[in-house]
Amino acid sequence: MLKAVIIDDELRGRQALLQKLRDYCPEVDVVGEATTGLEGIEEIKKHQPNVVFLDIEMPRMDGFDMLRHIDNKEFHIIFTTAYDQYAIKAIKYAAFDYLLKPVDIDELKACIGRLTNQASNQMARKLVALEENLRPAVKLHKIAIPTLEGLSFFNLADIIRLEAQSNYTCLYFTDQPRVLASRTLKEFEELLPGDLFFRAHHSHIINLHYIKKYVKGEGGQIEMKDGAFVDLARRKKEEFLKLIR
Repeated sequence: MLKAVIIDDELRGRQALLQKLRDYCPEVDVVGEATTGLEGIEEIKKHQPNVVFLDIEMPRMDGFDMLRHIDNKEFHIIFTTAYDQYAIKAIKYAAFDYLLKPVDIDELKACIGRLTNQASNQMARKLVALEENLRPAVKLHKIAIPTLEGLSFFNLADIIRLEAQSNYTCLYFTDQPRVLASRTLKEFEELLPGDLFFRAHHSHIINLHYIKKYVKGEGGQIEMKDGAFVDLARRKKEEFLKLIR
């Protein structure tokens, strides 16, 4: 059984999540509830849960502030929120699970199912990445990448290009060996910022800051600063040329 604590200032939100967990996730035992960040800290200390369902938007002390006050974070965190797209993006960059309110049953079951494959001892590193991405006036810049060995953390600015390899993606960096990520190129396309990365081809995403030269052709090729030549899809040519002019 997974011991769980629900932290949410809205009574209806707590009750709805509790009922869905009881009905559809029998492996989860909700051992505590809290309505504020301070209460949440006490519930976590008291019950030592395996997973915490944490509302982001709470008065006085929001979910992120609450986590800053907890030293031992040896538990999984599933964020719950009704809005705040920037926070959701930061959460995804740090490889946390999140649930949008009202909570979808299939998404809830999927989150619980993923917990068995995640190591809670990486929580501290994930929170550091999340903290960095949530700093005021700072663009998202650190991303957690799932590899065959676990989660690795990289700065977006260090990624030169990404190349599809079946259901995996190979990432090439400025100052370290390439990394094989257990995530598809399409998933990276949806996650990476469009003002920095460009899907040049069905097999390639490039960092626009590392373009060296464009070689003309039907679609053409893009020479990157690491010496690689990336094919440019014909349908992407017009969009690409507008970006680099």
